[in-house]
Formats: sequence, C-alpha cells, structure tokens
Amino acid sequence: MSEHSDARATALDWIAANEARLSRFNARIWSHAEPAWREYRSARDYVELLRAEGFEVEAGSGGMPTAFVARWGSGRPVLAGFSEYDAVPGNSQQVVPHHAPREGLHPYAAGHTDPHSVLGTASLAAMLGARAAMQTHGIAGTLKLFGEPAEKVCGSKPIHAAKGYYDDLDAAVVWHPWGSNTVTGETHFGAYWSAVITFEAPAPETWIDPSLMPIEGAHAAARCPGALDALCLMYTTTKYTKEAMFPHAGSWTLNEFVLGDGGATSDNLTPRFSQIQYAWRSSSLGIQEQIWRVLANNARAAATSTGCRAFVRWVTKTRVGLPNTVLTELAWKNLQAVGAPRYDEEALDFGRAIQRSLGLEPMADPFIADITRLTPPAENEARLRAALPSWQKHLSADDYVEFCWHAPTVRLLAARPRLRPPSPGYAYPNWAYTALGGLPVAVDPGMFVAARTMALTLVDLATQPDALAAAQAEFRERTGGGVGGSHWVGPLLPAEFVPPVDLRWPEYVRTERGEEWCIPTPFEGTGAGAPL
Repeated sequence: MSEHSDARATALDWIAANEARLSRFNARIWSHAEPAWREYRSARDYVELLRAEGFEVEAGSGGMPTAFVARWGSGRPVLAGFSEYDAVPGNSQQVVPHHAPREGLHPYAAGHTDPHSVLGTASLAAMLGARAAMQTHGIAGTLKLFGEPAEKVCGSKPIHAAKGYYDDLDAAVVWHPWGSNTVTGETHFGAYWSAVITFEAPAPETWIDPSLMPIEGAHAAARCPGALDALCLMYTTTKYTKEAMFPHAGSWTLNEFVLGDGGATSDNLTPRFSQIQYAWRSSSLGIQEQIWRVLANNARAAATSTGCRAFVRWVTKTRVGLPNTVLTELAWKNLQAVGAPRYDEEALDFGRAIQRSLGLEPMADPFIADITRLTPPAENEARLRAALPSWQKHLSADDYVEFCWHAPTVRLLAARPRLRPPSPGYAYPNWAYTALGGLPVAVDPGMFVAARTMALTLVDLATQPDALAAAQAEFRERTGGGVGGSHWVGPLLPAEFVPPVDLRWPEYVRTERGEEWCIPTPFEGTGAGAPL
C-alpha cells in the first residue's frame, strides 16, 4: 500500500473509531439549539474539544464572541473547512415523532433545521481524521477549522474574509446537509445582504408649536408619529415598491423581520426607537445593489414623514459562489469511494411514526430515494439548470461563497433524511424535519459520509501536489490572476467592520423567572391570547 493510500486509510480508521463520541457531540450541539450570534455553549464545546485534540484555537475571532479559528500543523498547504452551529427561531422541537416543542420554553424558541449541528460535526470529524493521517504519516501542511456563527443571516464568513482570516488558504473543503449525495458543479449559490434599518424620534416635542394649545403640556396635543409609524411606513412602502425593484426573474427574494423596541409599557408617549431587518438574496451583486437603492429611499421617506431620523446597520454582504471543476471531480471521486448513506430499521420506524401522527399511511421506506444513492454532479447540475434562465449563474444564498474568492473551494452535499410525500405537492410540517435532525440513527449516516469524503479530499490535497496545483490554476483562470486579479471580487465589508453582535437578536436569557426564550414563556400556548 502506498503512503498516500495508507494516509487515506488512517483518516477513515480514525473517524470509525471515534464515531460514537462524535455522534454524542453532535447530539449535544443539537440540544443547545442556539440561534445566530448567540451560540455561546456550542462555540465553547467546539473550542474545548479542539484544544484537547491539540489544535491552537483563537476564540472570539474577528470580534465575534461565538466564532473561532482552530489551527493544527505547520507549513503549506493550508487547507480549510468550517463548522456551523446556529439554530433557527420558531423551530423548537423534541426528538419525538409528533409535534412537541421543547418544554419550559416559548413554543417559538429555536431548533436546528438543516441541521447545522450535523454540518458542524461532520466538518470537525473530517478535520480530526485528516489530522490523524497527517500526524501519523508525517505529512506537511496546516489544517484550519473555522467556527462560523450566524450562518442563517450569513453573518460570520464575510467578516472573517474582510479581516484577512482567509488570506493564507490554499484550498477549502466544505459541505451542507442536503436531499441527495453529490458535489456542487458550475451553479453555485448567490449573494445575501442584510441590514437593520433603525428609526429614532430625537425631538418629538418639536413636532407642533405647543403654544397652539390653551393648556400647556396637555395630552390632547398632537403627538409626533414617531418611530413605530416610521417602521410601519417603511414596511408598507417597501411592499408597494417591491414590484419595481427588479423584474420577476433571477430567483431573488426580500424578507423582513421586526426587532422589538422594549417600549411596551410607555403609555401614550411617542415611540422613540424602532428597528426592522431586511434580508435579500439574488444571483448577482448588481441586483443586490438595485434592491438596496430602493430600500434606502424608502427609509429616508418614512423618516421624513414621521419626525424621525433613519439609520442603517449592515448585518452582512456576501459575494457569489465561484466553481472549481478540479475540486468537484476530486470530491466526487472520494464520495464514490465512501458510498451513499444507509438507514437502519430504527430510523425507518421513526419516519413511519411521523407519518402515522400526521394521519398518513406509513410507508415501507418513508424516506425519499435520493438519500440512499449517489447523484453525479452533472445530473445535479442539470436539475438546477432546468428551472433557471440561461443568464442566471447562481441560485439561493449561503455564505460559504466567501471562501471561494480566497482559495479553490469545493462544496459537498450529503444526505439528511427527507420524508417521502404521499402524493405530489404534499408538504410535511417543519417540526417533522427538526425531529429527524435530532435523531442520531437518522442523521449519523449522512454526517459520517460527509466526514469521510471531506477527510479523504483533505488528505489528497495534502499528499498530491499536482491535484492542488491544478485546482489553484483553475482558480487563477476564473479570477483573472488569483486574489486581486482582473475578475476577482474582494470582500464587500470593510476590514474595520464591527460585527453586529450587539443587536437585539433572539436568545435564551436568565431572569428572575428562570431561563427562558427571549419571548417570555407563556402560561398557556404561545401567549397570543383569544382568537379574533
């Protein structure tokens, strides 16, 4: 057996020997269910484990308390991957085959949907497996695992990129749980931008001339519309102008969320402060800029009408994905060597139990066929392209794209269970996928397929300089000369960007009432009251 083959075998052996403890680690991250920018326990668990494994870890990297950079080895090549671990508000669920939010918290607390707990653990396992191979066989090189919080708002990677954390990379190997087992080809993900618009009413007392009222300071005086009305105008105006932002093409989306202002007991005083977050994704940076121009105009107009001032706080700006055919082929070869996931009867029984709880006839195989087969990258590419116009080169959004502009990057897709619909168009409720995502027998098969495939790819890049050189040559060609080249796109955030970790993001809090979700735990149901 060659040294290269020996190293590959060592990586796989290490993962096999550590599956049980890594499965337990994944279950712990899933149970934390911490949302964007508030993944304190999850980040702590990663940092502690990586330090125990001999990695040098910078905790709080880039000014982000729940980010980290773990480094092992020395010299080149410098090979990277990343772990994510944020959950999604509104998706609280226990690991049971019926709807059951976690007890003791508001029903709309967070839960892992994709799940990022699995995404992060597989990347961790791949790095540790590759480390074992490099250490055992004396292979030169450096491994870097980035802890990337707030992926659901594409938060940390543009910040790491802007602050130079990716500047020394030679290649990156990343992945995402998916409904199939494949490798991303030419069509990569698009751009995601997000900003919080704030309205403040700095001087509501100047809204009218107080001398017009016969009684000084009377509550009957006209009240300045204030920040709440500004927010409502912003919301409504943006709904009206959405049709004029860009034609109905390119798969672009725009969404909003209102951040609470904490003024619920302020009686009839003018609302002084309000915030609304906008997030938009599209297939090109030009479309992103066009949408922002409309949003900025709307904010200024709303502020003028309500006695307010408007502000913007950027949350993120990502670029678009950049393919690398050499790495796609290398990762696909390794995915074929590892093979597709297989699910035992316990996982299938859980899927059937979900179907029963929904009043469906349980199926012999409750999962879709694609999760137990390999889908060639060309077939996956054809599926994506079938629904896209020829000019559209990117789809949806994910901040892994930031790595693509600093080094050749490959994106593996590996299966997580998806339930087979009983009829075309049937949609399972979100809780069903969240419950499956916390069941080890359901998520471990795909998680370890991803871990093995990425570990083998990392070992190949460390032991086959010709393969790495070919990937880097393609990177230089696509960017017009590499980093700084004629077609290269630099980070969209400035190096001095202040991470938006101080904004009022949802989180778990401890008060005199005990630990609860940021929405107070209600006495009954969601606390919404009587139906209208």
